[in-house]
Amino acid sequence: MSTDLLPPGFETLEHFVDGWVFDNADDRLKRRLTSSEDERVAFFNAVKDRLQDGLTYLDKKPFAEFDDDENRLMQLFLSFAHIALAVEVQGDAEPKHAEGARFMTITQAPSEAC
Repeated sequence: MSTDLLPPGFETLEHFVDGWVFDNADDRLKRRLTSSEDERVAFFNAVKDRLQDGLTYLDKKPFAEFDDDENRLMQLFLSFAHIALAVEVQGDAEPKHAEGARFMTITQAPSEAC
């Protein structure tokens, strides 16, 4: 059952919206650092299978014309980008890598410069 949080066809990702959709890169980083490995892996596995379809869908119109549901889908994918390294490369070592990252603040990301 859809709650219209994401565009049609992406309903299976809607339960991730509350926990993974953020307006800025710093909040996405903080979520990565405070999430458990199980949370990161579950999110990663769910989104990776929909990423290509989602990017193809979003690429059909300019970013400035995105509806709220399309913005949420893009923000979900941006969160995916933040955790992909943690899941695919760092794995069990993510907590060690996160120690220094906790002291970083992202003040502006390319996605926020527009």
